[in-house]
Amino acid sequence: MKVISNSPEATEEIGFKIGKKLKAGDIVRLYGELGAGKTTMVKGIARALGIDRKDITSASFTIIAEYPGNPPFYHIDLYRTSAGADLDNTGIWDCIGSHSITVIEWAENAEDELPVDSIKVMIEDTGHDLREITVEGRDEKDWNYL
Repeated sequence: MKVISNSPEATEEIGFKIGKKLKAGDIVRLYGELGAGKTTMVKGIARALGIDRKDITSASFTIIAEYPGNPPFYHIDLYRTSAGADLDNTGIWDCIGSHSITVIEWAENAEDELPVDSIKVMIEDTGHDLREITVEGRDEKDWNYL
C-alpha cells in the first residue's frame, strides 16, 4: 500500500493508523534517508499505543528505548550500527518477541538478521515536502485504510 504524506503531521497520523493495527509480536522495520520522517512515524505509532508522543525521541545514541505498556513498546534505532554488524551485544534480541511491539529505524543495518515476517515501512522524500510511504507485510489488506 502506498500513500503520500504532505507534512510531518500527516506522517505522524499515518503512523498512528499503523499503530492501531499492531499487536504483540509485531515488528515494524522502518526505512528512509536521514530526515525522511522515521522518528515522526514512530511518534504516531507510539501515540496509538497510548504513549505520549513527547516521550519519543530519536534512539540513535541509546539504540533501544523501552516504553512500558501492555504490550511493551520498543523503539530501536540502528543508525549507529553498520550493515552486517553483530547485533548480539545491542540487546535487540531481548526486545523482539511475542510479548512486545518493536519498531526498528534503519532496519537495513540488520536486514539479514531480522525476521522476514515483519512489517516493512519505506519513507521516500519525493521533494516539495512530500513523502511517499509504502507499507508491506503481514496481511496486506490491513494497510488499505491508510
